[in-house]
Amino acid sequence: MANKLQNESSPYLKQHMHNPVHWMPWGEEALTKAKQENKLIIISIGYSACHWCHVMERESFENEAIAQTMNKFYVSIKIDREERPDIDQIYMIAVQLMTKSGGWPLNVICLPDGRPIYGGTYFKPQDWQNILLQIAQMWEETPQIAIDYAEKLTAGIQQAERLPIAEIPEQYSLTDLKSVVLPWKELFDYREGGYRRSPKFPLPNNWTFLLRYATLTKDQEILTHVHFTLEQIANGGIYDHIGGGFCRYSVDEKWHVPHFEKMLYDNGQLISLYSEAYQQSPNINYKNTVQETIAWAIREMRAPNGGFYSALDADSEGVEGKFYTFDSEEFNLLGDDAELARNYFNITKKGNWVEERTNIPFVSNNNKQLITEAGFSPEEWNTYIAEIKAKLLQYRAARVRPGLDTKQLTSWNALLLKGLVDAYRVFNDPLYLSTALGIADFIAQECSIGNSLLHQPQDNNRKIAGFLDDYAFTTEAYIALYEATFDESWLYKAKALADRAIELFYEIDTATFYYTPKDGEELIARKSEIMDNVIPGSASSMVRQLYKLGILFDDENFTAIADQVFANVFPHIASYGSAYSNWAIQLLEIYFGTNEIALTGQQANEWRKELEQNLYVPNKIILGGTNSTLPLLVNKQEFDSKAYLCRNKTCSLPQLSIAQLIELINKNEA
Repeated sequence: MANKLQNESSPYLKQHMHNPVHWMPWGEEALTKAKQENKLIIISIGYSACHWCHVMERESFENEAIAQTMNKFYVSIKIDREERPDIDQIYMIAVQLMTKSGGWPLNVICLPDGRPIYGGTYFKPQDWQNILLQIAQMWEETPQIAIDYAEKLTAGIQQAERLPIAEIPEQYSLTDLKSVVLPWKELFDYREGGYRRSPKFPLPNNWTFLLRYATLTKDQEILTHVHFTLEQIANGGIYDHIGGGFCRYSVDEKWHVPHFEKMLYDNGQLISLYSEAYQQSPNINYKNTVQETIAWAIREMRAPNGGFYSALDADSEGVEGKFYTFDSEEFNLLGDDAELARNYFNITKKGNWVEERTNIPFVSNNNKQLITEAGFSPEEWNTYIAEIKAKLLQYRAARVRPGLDTKQLTSWNALLLKGLVDAYRVFNDPLYLSTALGIADFIAQECSIGNSLLHQPQDNNRKIAGFLDDYAFTTEAYIALYEATFDESWLYKAKALADRAIELFYEIDTATFYYTPKDGEELIARKSEIMDNVIPGSASSMVRQLYKLGILFDDENFTAIADQVFANVFPHIASYGSAYSNWAIQLLEIYFGTNEIALTGQQANEWRKELEQNLYVPNKIILGGTNSTLPLLVNKQEFDSKAYLCRNKTCSLPQLSIAQLIELINKNEA
């Protein structure tokens, strides 16, 4: 018989509905049951594309003996971390405080009131069974020990990452920036790209900061390492060379063997990063990577409602990576092209993924010689290899596909929306803009109620209110849509969301943006999300948008809030730049200033395209159009096109062409 997860919409929760464990979804029924029966709670958190979540399910949650122990002594609650990131955040902090590490699956044992007393990630079956029995015995015989520990641990959770209100500095300096970057550089892996570690995550926000920092400070060493890293990632097995799109991370230091799940949030951000990197240094590999990744997203991740699904699983047919790997013989389908394609993608008879005796397609740095020896010009090769990939993609499409997580999250859709807009601004492909507008319509129709956002579309079970990242990323995406189209309705929607975010998430007495809304479900702690991770933190993202809106609307309230929250975080940035990369981007903007580029007249949009395809300006906001109500444009409503460069509330004389504007920008940057 199915357990109480059978009525859930989350694919991850539904995966567990036939476990012998009497799983319940998070909610009043489960929490009340625990209190009434005075039972400890097991909170088990994961997500559908998580490989080790599947392993623990097979080994422990489908084990009748273990299930019997869980059912007898505990109330067991299953949570999809992507559906309830607020709950995941609290119990992840708990496990990190207890064990100094974290990850998924996340398994926490709690008092009947939800306060944690024990936790960890993956457990072997015998270990899990022993832990369950020992803690159940402790709860029966010496419950006060558990209660005392829970009080101390909960206090630690509530205090974690709580920052005092700091004095706002009169100014920030280049020394402040260098103090962030110098220890950061010590982590660089100059041999394989990225950082000296394994596993390796792409961390797109890190490389966005370093790309902008290197450009603005003219630091050639860092700029070279950024581009080397981006080439290594795009050439490695972490990138799907046949179908496009990036996997979540590589398990090795060479970007070769990925953990094969593909997440929407990674790919949205990486589309932005590779588009920006192309703008700084045109590279056909970057352009192809963007094109192929967008093609994958549209082909495999887009829903009929215009929004996008969350993730593709790492496994198919119970085997990790089976959908994406190849035997050497399979390349025979290419006929006379087979041997050259094998050499290009490093396909061998023994297998380049030695442990599994199969091949993960990847591209070597010396392939330019291979292409030259084969007699191709770069243009000819680009056409040729696209045809090879198309044949392999068609062949691969007949395989059993990895599982698709059909959740549609507002925040992740907003990240992809922003990526598509960034790609449109650089490559001028109307498909990218129309797809982005489809996501914007999805958010408006499916993920909004009045002036508030939902975390995902409402279903029969529940309505989850938007979290701070839903507001921050959607605000950022709407501002980007304005800059790409000069349709001011997007800017006013962004402003309305920012106003609502301040109302729901900002506490003036602590000068803090909290992750959950004031009227949200009361958990054991209300946390802020300060540090940046694989996805930028919600607080840093919101602060960055307030700075932009403060400029665009000349709104001192937005700027004042952003100034204070930034000042609170600033003392911590240099301690671990990689974990504060989005804050570091804002530090760049504060120190170097923002180039406010105003384009007026009938050709404003054409001038925008000309500017963005001829000059990389990492610290800019572009405004444009006619009949505008924006402060920077309201007195510049000429019919004939003109361009203005404004900084610190002062604008240049009108420039009569983009060439003149570029000359002026370059002069100011010199």
